[in-house]
Amino acid sequence: FFVFKDGGKEEKKKSPTSSPVRCYFVRMESSWAMDEDKPYILSDKLTHEARTIFMHAHTVSSLAKYMIRFSLILSKTIKLDIDLTSVNVKQIEDIPCMDENGNIVYDEDGKPKIHTDGTGFISEDLAMKCPGNIYKGNCLIPGDIQKVLDGFGILESDSSSRQCRSCSAEPPLLIQFRLFKDGSAVKGTLLTDKQLPRNTILIRPSMIKVEVDPSISYIQSCNSLEVVGTSNRPKRTFLSRNLVALLHYGGVPKEYFLELLMNALDDAQNVHYNKQAALRVALKYGDMDDFLVARMILCGIPLSEPYLQSRLLVLMREEMKALKEGKLPVSECYHLMGTVDPTGTLKPNEVCIILENGHVSGDVLVYRHPGLHFGDIHILTATYVKGLDKIVGNSKYAIFFSTKGPRSLADEMAGGDFDGDMYWVSRNPQLLKYFKASKPWVRTAPSIKVTQSKPTQFSSTELERELFDQFLINRFMPSYTIGTAADCWLMYMDRLLTLGDECAEQKQLLREKILELVDIYYDALDASKSGLKIEVPSELKPDQFPNFMEKKYLDKDKEYESKSIFGLIYEKVKLSQIDDPPSEIWQLPC
Repeated sequence: FFVFKDGGKEEKKKSPTSSPVRCYFVRMESSWAMDEDKPYILSDKLTHEARTIFMHAHTVSSLAKYMIRFSLILSKTIKLDIDLTSVNVKQIEDIPCMDENGNIVYDEDGKPKIHTDGTGFISEDLAMKCPGNIYKGNCLIPGDIQKVLDGFGILESDSSSRQCRSCSAEPPLLIQFRLFKDGSAVKGTLLTDKQLPRNTILIRPSMIKVEVDPSISYIQSCNSLEVVGTSNRPKRTFLSRNLVALLHYGGVPKEYFLELLMNALDDAQNVHYNKQAALRVALKYGDMDDFLVARMILCGIPLSEPYLQSRLLVLMREEMKALKEGKLPVSECYHLMGTVDPTGTLKPNEVCIILENGHVSGDVLVYRHPGLHFGDIHILTATYVKGLDKIVGNSKYAIFFSTKGPRSLADEMAGGDFDGDMYWVSRNPQLLKYFKASKPWVRTAPSIKVTQSKPTQFSSTELERELFDQFLINRFMPSYTIGTAADCWLMYMDRLLTLGDECAEQKQLLREKILELVDIYYDALDASKSGLKIEVPSELKPDQFPNFMEKKYLDKDKEYESKSIFGLIYEKVKLSQIDDPPSEIWQLPC
């Protein structure tokens, strides 16, 4: 037994009936005759010694973090062809949060709060060796498809630079990475800094997840710099149920969302007849069929071809399902990777945003998924930062936050940081016109702390037993608290959004329940690292759920028809019919 990892929603979506938790075993010896004269890297090693080849995971602060940190070796990444012995990896200090008197602000554990959680710097020559347009360790669109798109210019610009960059004048602005070096494990983002000396990487203490154990320096470690993602040109942006709920609560009228929905439904009906609409959907759901539909369209196969029609129907059902869930396409909104202002000039309520045509100015809405709190959407002022161009050059597509103030803006948005988090940014004039921000999230009650054992407190045999028990619990007794809290939150938000001002007392009770659920939800997100067992109390679990949640396992008497914006969206999508493709089959002309 070597490592396990919870693949989360993505793995669950691929195989809904099986567990997303995967366990990996390795062989320690081989008795095969052909292997007798071959050196094997794990020979004569205990399992915990074998793990130290990748990182010194036993140095983490708690047993709960051991496998979470060690499973970083399973991240989907692209390894850079860089000799790390020639790279100067330096450690710089995190920037602390300070109050108006210049005093450092501490959290409830007595640790300084910081603005720079998870972000450092990389020199331009190293950043140039990184391919562009990487997302979760893969190119966003296969190169052969992208060449055709570029050649014909048949797709809008928000997808036109999503291929892997083989040669470009500018490196990625931000690189989400994993660094394994001499037994340490570092993760976060690196900002390309043109002013740094060659072959230089600057990391902060907040980025170091596993420290080096000097006592085992004799064990040779696998060193590598690996890319998870890069700052890319934003794709077409969609809302979510969470965003719709918070925006509507903040004053955006339901008519606006219904208008977005009707426009999306009109586009959906054109997929069988309009090549550009069909290609847009084929690229959006390309992971479902390895871009088969996109390849068929680009090869010149007519949209009326029966098999292509049937595949488009499958994709359209996915599109309709997404619309039911509030994933509405919206203009002048972007998902951008975040970091902090390296010049230190931004004020606490300011951000710097670099898009295709340079810096953005004016008010913007900023949000981080999966925020549930009323104050998780911020109204901030985008401004030009003098001196930033000398650092980043002409690199694009990121949002820079201030390093001033008593609390990090990222932390105010569902406890975010800068180790690769994506931030939703909106310049949409309609949203800015109507939305009124609420006070940011602050925990209503102190978080519970538990005393956790360190890995070094166990013998090698005990450690293996504890780690395997962790796998069994995660695999066969998973926690459903995150999903339960999110469902309860959505149900209470559905009720809250339908009540008028005359129901002030009832609305206040709902708000209190929602805030309790927000704390539980955010605690549950970090439960695997904190070692806490988080549960949703029975008094916060509703007796009935709205119909748009499609709780098929519930009795009909426990379901009600929603009258909120969610219910309206759900019913309108249900009423939209998708015509079945023609059943006859005919031969394509040569």
